[in-house]
Amino acid sequence: MKSKILALSKNEEFKNLLKQKKISNKYVTIFFGKLLNKNNQRLNISFVTKKKIGNAIKRNKIKRRLRNIVNEAVKKISINLDYSFLVIAKPSMLNNEYKIIKEILFQDLEKIR
Repeated sequence: MKSKILALSKNEEFKNLLKQKKISNKYVTIFFGKLLNKNNQRLNISFVTKKKIGNAIKRNKIKRRLRNIVNEAVKKISINLDYSFLVIAKPSMLNNEYKIIKEILFQDLEKIR
């Protein structure tokens, strides 16, 4: 089965999303909004981890966790495909349990609807 997740690619898309709505918790900040010329069949989402968080191994671990959580969220809850998302990870995400992070992210994604 092909993944329904598509990453943002253009610099303008990132800048545009940063000007729109956001929701935040202690693990991530999620910017979301509608973009022009977007495919409504796929979920446009990108994950960002800053260098301040740690080395490449730690940053990639966080991105893998986030990607896995979003894949599960797409299957379990109805995410609005009209929106594009930019997820920026915070350093507190590195040392916490996957299950706790997953619950909080699910709550935030349900709020966005």
